[in-house]
Amino acid sequence: MTSSVDTDAERAPSRAAPAPPPPHAPRLTWRQRLSVADAKWSPYLYVAPFFVVFGVVGLFPLLYTAYLSLFDRELLDLEGTWVGIANYVTLLGDAQFWNALVNTISIFLLSTIPQIIVAIAIAALLNTRLRAPTGWRVGVLLPYVASLVALGIIFANLFGPNYGLVNGVLEMLGFERIDWQANRFASHVAIAVMVNWRWTGYNALIVLAAMKAIPNEMHEAAVIDGAGAVRRFFSITLPLLRPTLIFVVITSTIGGLQIFTEPKLFDAMPGSNNGGSSGQFQTVTLYMYQTAFETQNLGYASAIAWVLFLIIIVIAVANFLLTRRIASSGVAEDGAR
Repeated sequence: MTSSVDTDAERAPSRAAPAPPPPHAPRLTWRQRLSVADAKWSPYLYVAPFFVVFGVVGLFPLLYTAYLSLFDRELLDLEGTWVGIANYVTLLGDAQFWNALVNTISIFLLSTIPQIIVAIAIAALLNTRLRAPTGWRVGVLLPYVASLVALGIIFANLFGPNYGLVNGVLEMLGFERIDWQANRFASHVAIAVMVNWRWTGYNALIVLAAMKAIPNEMHEAAVIDGAGAVRRFFSITLPLLRPTLIFVVITSTIGGLQIFTEPKLFDAMPGSNNGGSSGQFQTVTLYMYQTAFETQNLGYASAIAWVLFLIIIVIAVANFLLTRRIASSGVAEDGAR
């Protein structure tokens, strides 16, 4: 009997003991809650000043300019008349705007292309073993640090039609004098020289920093393979500089299409903002300045600003895609080799 009872007890399903209740999470102290909130929200607070400043001085003026471009409003008026896209329609048929745009692109090409080439050459020279390299680098950057107004006045006198030093040198070499302010192409060349003088050293230091980041092992391996200095420069240095050159090209594009101070100070006529007697070196920003502060047509000037903004975006994106395509094709060629 005992054995059968025990057997039946063994066959009976055993009841599992109830699981203990989960322990309650301890309540966080005020200091712990503060620490969790700090880890969660402090990164946003750290980057917030940039977005606040960008919104106040960058995004808001941009959007407000787009808003003003839809009105016919004078500079000192508090309210304007809604005209929709009439300012943009008028702008497309404005011959003075197209003349200013052609001048801007001409000066941009004459300054940006030589500027980048010379900047790469200067960076390559500074990357060699020079005595007192810091002094050479500071000397290259001095034109950028100098006052732009002073440089503009100096170059306007250098390219003066009657007593300018440049015309004096041309006469010594047997050439005729050039009226740098009256001649359209000559004025573009003179202004491009002013731009290159100021910005070439700045871009050269950016390219130099990228050259310093190239590992020496790559040059040493090329030397072992028998590559000379020129071959190393074109096969190693330039391909590795492509990301930096893309940055330099895009920043030069943005700055070159917004050129204002150089042509304004180059004008020989005192008090004139027209970019020459017939607008031969008037840029888009000069035309926008004249429209806003001389004719006081704020709505039309805002339309000019927004069209210039869109042109800069299009050209910058085109430059980026072109340089990226060149870079990718160069990398593919290097891999195939």
